[in-house]
Amino acid sequence: MSTTPESVKELLSSEDLGSRLRAVNQIRQLEEPAVAFELVKTAIADPNARVRYSAVSQLDTLGGQDLPTSLSLLRDCLNDPEPDVQAAAADCLGALKLTEAFEDLQQLYDTTPEWLVKFSIVATLGELGDPRAFELLKQALTTENDLIQTAAISSLGELGDMQAVPLLVPYAANPDWQIRYRLVQALNRLGGPEAHSTLLALANDEVEAVSQEAKASLAKK
Repeated sequence: MSTTPESVKELLSSEDLGSRLRAVNQIRQLEEPAVAFELVKTAIADPNARVRYSAVSQLDTLGGQDLPTSLSLLRDCLNDPEPDVQAAAADCLGALKLTEAFEDLQQLYDTTPEWLVKFSIVATLGELGDPRAFELLKQALTTENDLIQTAAISSLGELGDMQAVPLLVPYAANPDWQIRYRLVQALNRLGGPEAHSTLLALANDEVEAVSQEAKASLAKK
């Protein structure tokens, strides 16, 4: 049986959770983005968190159909009771570059106890590209959670504010090689004399992945 907007719509209205989950996944198969967007809007209001998560996750590609509506939907999803849905909403706000939601993201970061939500917010801020994110990312650098710290390093690189360089350079001595690897990428994006000298040092890192990435970065200069 072929997937059509009508068949998906019918499954979305089913009382059976499995049918609704199948429907929200089938939205990806539809050829008309505008039609798929309308069906995703329906699925975002589903009572089940798994359905809502799957629907929200599709807005990174479908949300461009109607950015004002997507902004409203994603802002609402930042208040969802399920952390996974909140995290997915944060991801999509960055992908769609909806800078209007920066303050919403900042408020959620400051109030949520969920590390996954904090991680998604920090990771999306680089992509969002809003210069107001600098202070939040600076704060995230000092967290004890290595994943959030790593995301903050990457996002500071994406943000492109040269004030980040002296904040990032000390992480060249971090014992976690993945942090050093992300640092190389961030410093490559930011540039400048201090970043260059740190990359030279990291080109001799004991972990080959880090040293190779640093050498590749230096070769582009």
